[in-house]
Amino acid sequence: MIGYVTLGTNDLPRAAAFYDALLGELGARRIMEEDQFIAWGTSMEQPGIAASKPHDGKPATVGNGTMVALAAQTPEQVQQVHARALSLGGADEGAPGPRGEEGFYAGYFRDLDGNKLNVFCITQPGNS
Repeated sequence: MIGYVTLGTNDLPRAAAFYDALLGELGARRIMEEDQFIAWGTSMEQPGIAASKPHDGKPATVGNGTMVALAAQTPEQVQQVHARALSLGGADEGAPGPRGEEGFYAGYFRDLDGNKLNVFCITQPGNS
């Protein structure tokens, strides 16, 4: 249902370096790029994520209660991507681990502009 999600940035080159490295951990690459906008994904037919300077020219701000969830395959990949986000300068918002419903495993972080993301996977009960 979701085609792509766009996160605002005030420094597109900095955001590009962060997401090139981070999303590469999930097999994504740049699939579209313009002066004010870069999109990443595994293909044009699959959901993606983008970073963009606001079209109205005003500063990008963080949405309170807004979060983007990145799908991983395993708890180990969740841990790897979360660690990569922190190594790239992201801020920890919750270490990887089981959450809520049985089988849901996630780690939370903020990007360099303060946007909140999580990386998650669904495991079989008892495998997290």
